[in-house]
Amino acid sequence: MIEKDKRILVLAPHTDDAEFGCGATIAKLIENGNDVFCVAFSACEQSVLKDFPSNILITEVKAASQQLGIKSSNLILYDYEVRTFNYRRQEILDSIIQLKNDIKPDIIFIPSLNDIHQDHATISNEAFRAFKFSSILSYELPWNNISFSTSCFMVIEETHLTKKIEALKEYKSQAHRSYANEEFIRSLARVRGVQINTNYAECFEVLRWIL
Repeated sequence: MIEKDKRILVLAPHTDDAEFGCGATIAKLIENGNDVFCVAFSACEQSVLKDFPSNILITEVKAASQQLGIKSSNLILYDYEVRTFNYRRQEILDSIIQLKNDIKPDIIFIPSLNDIHQDHATISNEAFRAFKFSSILSYELPWNNISFSTSCFMVIEETHLTKKIEALKEYKSQAHRSYANEEFIRSLARVRGVQINTNYAECFEVLRWIL
């Protein structure tokens, strides 16, 4: 169990990854008195559909973070260009180390090391390098994960799941994606809940856990 008064850092390659991967967990951690920081490294301006302003994801992530209860001061946005992270690995590592020094988090959430998206892979690998002496959990993005070890579960309630769904609804520019719908989000939470004999859960890989 994650006790209250912890400093939690969630690293998201792109603006909606944190909500998809651990949105309900973020809502629960905040409800339980923890200080959650969310960092997105790209607003994906180069891949936004032309029906929307190129910077729409900046507006959407701010609204989504409010739905989860993240303080505006705890939302940190970088402007790395989407699908180029691997070319800027050292700059990204420097940014993560700066976050480490500034925030001094107790627990870090990152994408899976088995995530096949090139940007996600860069964030997970550089974060693991920067935080190798810290407690690290990887969140689940099934459409990108070749494999995923169901080694850690966060029990969530309907209130937390609803906050996650409402946060994701703020991403109207991403509504065309096959996984960006309430049915899928609820189904995955239900599957993970069944695995531990509860109604709903979010699942994580344990990369390192320091007691």
